[in-house]
This record gives sequence, C-alpha cells and structure tokens, in this order.
Amino acid sequence: MSDAAQPTAAEVRAAAEAVKTALDRHLAAVERRSGEDDPDVYEAFNELAAAAEAYDELLYDRYDEVTPFEIPGAEDALPPYQGPAEPNALSVLIRRDYAVVEPQRLLAQAERVEAADQDIESGRLAGTVPGALGLLFGEFEPDEIASRHKEFGLEEGDSTLWVTAADEPAEPGEWLESPFDQPDTQRVVCRFDVSAVFDDDTDDDLDEADRAVRSARVRRGSDSDDLDLDLDPDLDADLDFDPDEVVPFDVAEDAVDVDVDDADGAGDVEVVERGKSGGVG
Repeated sequence: MSDAAQPTAAEVRAAAEAVKTALDRHLAAVERRSGEDDPDVYEAFNELAAAAEAYDELLYDRYDEVTPFEIPGAEDALPPYQGPAEPNALSVLIRRDYAVVEPQRLLAQAERVEAADQDIESGRLAGTVPGALGLLFGEFEPDEIASRHKEFGLEEGDSTLWVTAADEPAEPGEWLESPFDQPDTQRVVCRFDVSAVFDDDTDDDLDEADRAVRSARVRRGSDSDDLDLDLDPDLDADLDFDPDEVVPFDVAEDAVDVDVDDADGAGDVEVVERGKSGGVG
C-alpha cells in the first residue's frame, strides 16, 4: 500500500476511541438488559464488533499490526428471537455434506443391501453411485449412516442443525413441495455447526458445558431391523480389488459432493448464540 493510501495516525486513534465508546455502550446495555434476547444488547454488540473490525483494519494498514479480537461474521450472528414465547411446535432443520471418496466400497455395501432385501426390484440399482446412494439412504437412518460413514466409502463434510419455533404445527403435506426454503432466522431457537474450520480447538480445551452439548447429540436407532443386515466394517476381504489401488471407474469420479439434509453432527461443534459465535473443539 502506498503512503498516500495509508490511513493517518489520527484516523487510527479515532478508530481506537470509537472502540472504547462502543465498549462503554455495550457494557451499559448489558447492565440494564431486560432479558436474554434484549435487542439493545444485540445492537450494542454489533456496534462494538463493527468498531473493533474497523480499528483492526486501520491499525494493520497503518502499522502492520493486528489486534487479538476475533470478529464473527454477520452470517454467524442470529438476530434477536422474535418467535412465540411458548412454541406449540418446532422444526429441526439439518444438513450434512459428504464426499464419496471410495465409490467401490459404496457400491459393494449397496450390493449387500440389494442382495439381502428380496423386496428390492431387480435392476442393478447398486451398480451406479446414484442408485447405491438411494439404496443405502433408503434402508438406513441418516444418523446411522453418519456414525458409520467410512463403511459406506463416505467422508464427512460440514453440517449444521437449526431448531426453529412455530406457533402451530404444520398441516400434513403443507411444506413438502418446498421443504428447504430459507428459515425465518428470528424464530431460530438455537443452532449447532460442525466444520473442519473449527479444528484449531482440540478436545483438551472442551469445558464441561461444551462436552454436554456434544454428548447430547446422540444418534437415533435404525429402523432397518426387518432386514437384519450386519454390514462388515472391513470389506477388504470381500472385495475383488485392492481398495488402496487406483481403479478406473466410469460411473463416478473419485470424490463426488453429496448434500444430505438430514443427520446430526459429530466432531467439532460451533454453538452459535444470538449475536455471537464461539468454537467448541
């Protein structure tokens, strides 16, 4: 950056004073807060975050120095809760991403399902990646696939879980045509994110509350008891190829992104509260 484009020392000093003022306003709002989701506290928080971010940028541009502040992005902050005080219904919105990293293993597991289930119409659905995915996700609960994803040749990506409140339960079939419309963020009760970007925090840093959040996310039981299929977690002995060898495969590439909008997360969890976010390793 040229000297002409650099901020002046006075501008940096003014930005520092703005942070001090925002700190005082935030503390005052917290001291007189009327409840957990006080809009004044939320507004003061955003003003403090904006002031700190502006100061950080000016400080770096002028002196090549940074602050220890970590400013959450706007996408990480939830607006004040405006839903019903006592919800009569709720919606749980879940998304989990996977990559298909071992398509041969995925196909082999689908073939086992197809061979064991006499109700599946013949047609070699297990012979293609889309068909294999349809078989496996149709047979097993998404949470069971999440807990055994490696057996199916999948690799976990990001996931998120949102709980939103409603005044009344939806009518049967009411939202089936557009189930994934953008939710009303003002009705989000809580949100839990899982991503590799939170890996900097280790399990050693988890406090008791963080562990409680993670342990509360248990997987549901499978509804596949009728099939009584015991998948082998190690298929290497059953496969007629070396899983470590690169095998030509014209049905799918070695890694295909798959979005599955149902499963709860495991791993590094970020709990996003209203107006702030924090990593939970």
